[in-house]
Amino acid sequence: MEHKHHGKSSAKFLDSDEILSELNLNGNETFLDAGCGDGYISKKAIEKYLPEGKVYAVDLYSESIIELKSFVDENDIDNLIPVEADITKTIQGVDDESVDVVLMLNVFHGFKESGQREDVINELKRIIKSDGKIAIMEFKPIEMTFGPPIDVRISHIELEKIFNDYGLKKTYLTVDIGSDIGETKSHYLIIFEKE
Repeated sequence: MEHKHHGKSSAKFLDSDEILSELNLNGNETFLDAGCGDGYISKKAIEKYLPEGKVYAVDLYSESIIELKSFVDENDIDNLIPVEADITKTIQGVDDESVDVVLMLNVFHGFKESGQREDVINELKRIIKSDGKIAIMEFKPIEMTFGPPIDVRISHIELEKIFNDYGLKKTYLTVDIGSDIGETKSHYLIIFEKE
Protein backbone atom coordinates (compact mmCIF):
# COMPACT_ATOMS: atom_id res chain seq x y z
CA MET A 1 0.00 0.00 0.00
CA GLU A 2 1.45 3.35 -0.99
CA HIS A 3 1.55 6.02 1.70
CA LYS A 4 0.34 9.42 0.46
CA HIS A 5 -0.13 12.60 2.41
CA HIS A 6 -0.27 15.42 -0.14
CA GLY A 7 -1.76 18.59 1.25
CA LYS A 8 -1.64 17.55 4.89
CA SER A 9 -0.14 19.94 7.40
CA SER A 10 1.80 19.26 10.58
CA ALA A 11 0.87 22.70 11.94
CA LYS A 12 -1.84 21.40 14.24
CA PHE A 13 0.52 19.12 16.18
CA LEU A 14 4.03 20.58 15.67
CA ASP A 15 5.30 24.00 16.78
CA SER A 16 7.25 25.82 14.06
CA ASP A 17 9.22 27.86 16.64
CA GLU A 18 10.33 24.71 18.47
CA ILE A 19 11.57 23.19 15.21
CA LEU A 20 13.25 26.26 13.71
CA SER A 21 14.98 27.22 16.97
CA GLU A 22 16.73 23.81 16.93
CA LEU A 23 18.47 24.75 13.66
CA ASN A 24 20.49 27.65 15.15
CA LEU A 25 19.94 29.90 12.14
CA ASN A 26 21.91 33.15 11.86
CA GLY A 27 19.24 34.98 9.86
CA ASN A 28 20.92 35.21 6.47
CA GLU A 29 21.07 31.59 5.29
CA THR A 30 19.55 29.98 2.23
CA PHE A 31 17.01 27.50 3.57
CA LEU A 32 15.03 24.83 1.75
CA ASP A 33 11.80 23.40 3.17
CA ALA A 34 11.64 20.02 1.39
CA GLY A 35 8.06 18.81 1.17
CA CYS A 36 6.76 22.11 2.56
CA GLY A 37 3.05 21.25 2.42
CA ASP A 38 1.05 24.36 3.32
CA GLY A 39 4.29 26.26 4.00
CA TYR A 40 3.75 27.01 7.68
CA ILE A 41 7.45 26.35 8.44
CA SER A 42 8.62 28.44 5.46
CA LYS A 43 6.38 31.36 6.44
CA LYS A 44 7.61 31.31 10.04
CA ALA A 45 11.21 31.03 8.85
CA ILE A 46 11.10 34.25 6.82
CA GLU A 47 8.97 36.05 9.38
CA LYS A 48 11.16 35.35 12.41
CA TYR A 49 14.33 33.38 11.70
CA LEU A 50 15.63 34.40 8.26
CA PRO A 51 14.86 38.11 7.78
CA GLU A 52 17.90 38.46 5.51
CA GLY A 53 17.87 34.90 4.17
CA LYS A 54 16.17 33.11 1.32
CA VAL A 55 13.65 30.29 1.67
CA TYR A 56 12.77 27.78 -1.02
CA ALA A 57 9.42 26.12 -0.21
CA VAL A 58 9.41 22.95 -2.30
CA ASP A 59 6.54 20.52 -2.79
CA LEU A 60 5.20 18.30 -5.55
CA TYR A 61 1.60 19.12 -4.62
CA SER A 62 0.66 21.96 -6.98
CA GLU A 63 -2.24 23.29 -4.87
CA SER A 64 0.11 24.00 -1.96
CA ILE A 65 2.54 25.85 -4.22
CA ILE A 66 -0.24 27.88 -5.87
CA GLU A 67 -1.47 28.97 -2.43
CA LEU A 68 2.05 29.87 -1.34
CA LYS A 69 2.61 31.91 -4.51
CA SER A 70 -0.59 33.85 -3.73
CA PHE A 71 0.65 34.45 -0.18
CA VAL A 72 3.99 35.74 -1.53
CA ASP A 73 2.27 38.05 -4.04
CA GLU A 74 -0.33 39.37 -1.59
CA ASN A 75 2.32 40.16 1.03
CA ASP A 76 4.99 41.43 -1.39
CA ILE A 77 7.59 38.95 -0.09
CA ASP A 78 10.78 38.61 -2.09
CA ASN A 79 12.72 36.06 -0.02
CA LEU A 80 10.20 33.17 -0.09
CA ILE A 81 10.35 31.19 -3.32
CA PRO A 82 7.65 28.52 -3.81
CA VAL A 83 8.86 25.72 -6.09
CA GLU A 84 6.72 22.92 -7.48
CA ALA A 85 9.16 20.04 -7.77
CA ASP A 86 9.75 16.37 -7.13
CA ILE A 87 12.65 16.17 -4.67
CA THR A 88 13.58 12.73 -6.01
CA LYS A 89 14.69 14.57 -9.18
CA THR A 90 16.64 17.75 -9.83
CA ILE A 91 14.92 20.70 -8.17
CA GLN A 92 14.81 23.29 -10.94
CA GLY A 93 16.11 26.72 -9.93
CA VAL A 94 18.18 25.44 -7.00
CA ASP A 95 21.88 25.39 -7.88
CA ASP A 96 24.51 22.88 -6.78
CA GLU A 97 25.89 23.62 -3.30
CA SER A 98 23.68 26.70 -2.85
CA VAL A 99 21.66 25.81 0.27
CA ASP A 100 22.85 26.21 3.87
CA VAL A 101 20.06 24.27 5.58
CA VAL A 102 17.50 21.75 4.31
CA LEU A 103 14.61 20.79 6.54
CA MET A 104 12.57 17.71 5.72
CA LEU A 105 9.66 17.47 8.15
CA ASN A 106 7.55 14.28 8.23
CA VAL A 107 8.54 13.50 4.64
CA PHE A 108 11.45 11.04 4.53
CA HIS A 109 9.41 8.02 5.67
CA GLY A 110 7.44 8.30 2.42
CA PHE A 111 10.61 7.80 0.38
CA LYS A 112 11.53 4.77 2.44
CA GLU A 113 8.13 3.34 1.52
CA SER A 114 8.40 4.22 -2.17
CA GLY A 115 11.99 3.03 -2.53
CA GLN A 116 13.20 6.48 -3.64
CA ARG A 117 15.43 7.33 -0.70
CA GLU A 118 18.65 7.11 -2.78
CA ASP A 119 17.29 9.69 -5.25
CA VAL A 120 16.25 12.04 -2.44
CA ILE A 121 19.54 11.82 -0.54
CA ASN A 122 21.56 12.40 -3.72
CA GLU A 123 19.49 15.49 -4.52
CA LEU A 124 19.90 16.85 -0.98
CA LYS A 125 23.66 16.27 -1.24
CA ARG A 126 23.70 18.13 -4.56
CA ILE A 127 22.05 21.28 -3.25
CA ILE A 128 23.66 21.70 0.18
CA LYS A 129 26.90 23.60 0.61
CA SER A 130 30.01 21.74 1.78
CA ASP A 131 29.30 22.94 5.33
CA GLY A 132 25.51 22.77 4.93
CA LYS A 133 23.05 20.88 7.11
CA ILE A 134 20.30 18.40 6.29
CA ALA A 135 17.77 18.32 9.14
CA ILE A 136 15.30 15.44 9.15
CA MET A 137 12.40 15.41 11.58
CA GLU A 138 10.30 12.27 11.73
CA PHE A 139 7.71 10.46 13.79
CA LYS A 140 9.21 8.03 16.29
CA PRO A 141 8.31 4.41 15.47
CA ILE A 142 5.91 4.14 18.42
CA GLU A 143 2.13 3.91 18.64
CA MET A 144 0.29 7.24 18.61
CA THR A 145 -3.07 8.50 17.43
CA PHE A 146 -1.69 10.48 14.47
CA GLY A 147 0.93 10.14 11.79
CA PRO A 148 1.70 7.39 9.29
CA PRO A 149 1.27 3.68 10.03
CA ILE A 150 3.96 2.43 12.41
CA ASP A 151 5.43 0.05 9.80
CA VAL A 152 6.14 3.05 7.52
CA ARG A 153 8.03 5.00 10.18
CA ILE A 154 11.79 5.00 10.44
CA SER A 155 13.93 5.17 13.59
CA HIS A 156 16.76 7.67 13.99
CA ILE A 157 19.18 4.73 14.25
CA GLU A 158 18.05 3.36 10.87
CA LEU A 159 18.10 6.85 9.35
CA GLU A 160 21.64 7.49 10.55
CA LYS A 161 22.86 4.22 8.98
CA ILE A 162 21.22 5.11 5.65
CA PHE A 163 22.71 8.62 5.54
CA ASN A 164 26.16 7.37 6.60
CA ASP A 165 26.16 5.17 3.50
CA TYR A 166 25.94 8.37 1.40
CA GLY A 167 28.83 10.15 3.11
CA LEU A 168 26.65 12.16 5.49
CA LYS A 169 27.45 12.15 9.19
CA LYS A 170 25.19 12.88 12.14
CA THR A 171 26.13 16.11 13.91
CA TYR A 172 23.05 16.54 16.11
CA LEU A 173 20.14 14.52 17.48
CA THR A 174 17.26 15.26 19.80
CA VAL A 175 14.59 12.70 20.60
CA ASP A 176 12.70 15.19 22.74
CA ILE A 177 10.69 17.24 20.24
CA GLY A 178 7.14 17.39 18.94
CA SER A 179 3.87 16.65 20.71
CA ASP A 180 3.61 15.04 24.13
CA ILE A 181 2.88 11.31 23.84
CA GLY A 182 2.61 9.96 27.36
CA GLU A 183 6.10 10.06 28.91
CA THR A 184 7.83 10.93 25.64
CA LYS A 185 7.58 13.19 22.58
CA SER A 186 6.23 12.26 19.15
CA HIS A 187 9.31 13.08 17.05
CA TYR A 188 13.05 13.16 16.75
CA LEU A 189 15.21 15.65 14.84
CA ILE A 190 18.53 14.57 13.38
CA ILE A 191 20.99 16.76 11.50
CA PHE A 192 23.55 15.52 8.97
CA GLU A 193 26.49 17.22 7.27
CA LYS A 194 28.77 16.13 4.45
CA GLU A 195 31.84 14.19 5.61
